[in-house]
Amino acid sequence: MSTAIKVEGLSKLYRRMAPGYHLRTLKSALLEGSLTAGLSDKETIRALHDVSFEVKRGEAFGVIGSNGSGKSTLLKILSGIVRPTTGSVDVSGRVAALIELGAGFHPEISGRENIYINGVVLGLSRREIDRRYDDIVEFSGLEDFIEEPVKNYSSGMYVRLGFSVAIHTDPDLLLVDEVLAVGDEAFSHRCLRRIEEFLARDKTVLLVSHSLGLVEEFCSRALWLDGGEKRLLGSPRRVADAYRQAVAEQEGREHQKAKEERQSEIELAEADREPEDPQGVTEEGEVPPEEEQEPERWGSREAEIVGVRARAADGTERYHFASGDSVSFEIEVEAHEELDNVVFGIGVFTPRGLECWGTNTHIEGLVSTRLAGRATARVTCDSLRLAPGEYLLDVAVHARDGNPYDYQRKILSFTVTSTSGGVGVYFPEHSWDFDGGIDWQSTSD
Repeated sequence: MSTAIKVEGLSKLYRRMAPGYHLRTLKSALLEGSLTAGLSDKETIRALHDVSFEVKRGEAFGVIGSNGSGKSTLLKILSGIVRPTTGSVDVSGRVAALIELGAGFHPEISGRENIYINGVVLGLSRREIDRRYDDIVEFSGLEDFIEEPVKNYSSGMYVRLGFSVAIHTDPDLLLVDEVLAVGDEAFSHRCLRRIEEFLARDKTVLLVSHSLGLVEEFCSRALWLDGGEKRLLGSPRRVADAYRQAVAEQEGREHQKAKEERQSEIELAEADREPEDPQGVTEEGEVPPEEEQEPERWGSREAEIVGVRARAADGTERYHFASGDSVSFEIEVEAHEELDNVVFGIGVFTPRGLECWGTNTHIEGLVSTRLAGRATARVTCDSLRLAPGEYLLDVAVHARDGNPYDYQRKILSFTVTSTSGGVGVYFPEHSWDFDGGIDWQSTSD
């Protein structure tokens, strides 16, 4: 199988343009042959660094990564819009690129005129465009708007017209950025069907997308760019899972930091809190206004929550989990006097306040006989089958009659990821089977 794209040691530097940075003169740039040569690291932005890979002809190749990881810069270099700082790029055949919304369109002229201009830019003659014009317009679904200036088009209409022109120029290589994400569902399906037909004719597609599911389903290999560097190259499922794990770990670190900051704020607020007047009257004799927001913490503090943690099966403190992982929620309390009437409880919520699950020791038939000093209560879920998303934890220690000692809302947050699909907040273990006159095949086979 021949090579459609070969990239070796590709790097791209941009000169910082913000005030306070050194500006190059035209003379110095001409003498040194570069706008970035001789600049320090602080004066440049490294968009790509030493990236190498190959894409075979007839392959659907995916590129994933966070915003600012170099994906769009890579596509601009492959399409010839931008020159690399170092390294080499070899692209075989005619290239059509959908990189930025509205790129290549003149806003003041009509869709029809833009079709001809884009077609010529992509290498077609006027006669070839004439032959394909009706198909381009029909595929775009813009028959009623084709004579309107494109400045009046919506973002979805821009994508319709741009993709329709690109796919009908019959390129050997199609470069598609995230622009397809702004199209409607029906048009997106039409685009994917056309790309599949495109691949069946031994053409090549390089797809940049934040939709990991689309990359897993559509591409045969994927590249993960991280901070301008090649982090991983391989099968889409392996690369996407590694990327999900890295994102979850980063979110876990952010959750841990937020938890520590929140705990510090609570401790400072408690230290600064003045004793409340038993009549609820301030020193000036005025009744204090009621709280406009629901408090995040309340209770008598006879027993006080001093720590809340989430732990993985190996005992490490973590705030990112895969759906189905074993998770332990740990509540550390300190009783300021000996108590024989104590209930521990937790509740898991979505950020919008939907209660996903909750329990307490009283509900589950556990009765305390003594709590003195410091103690830890731990509830373990052998298989936390929550759907992918963000979750918040409420914890409480209270008496059996509900009188709260210490209740804390949103005390910590954690992330759940999953490689399987579904909707809702609960992911039970399940399987499909079929009987009768039906044949079925798994896409993972």
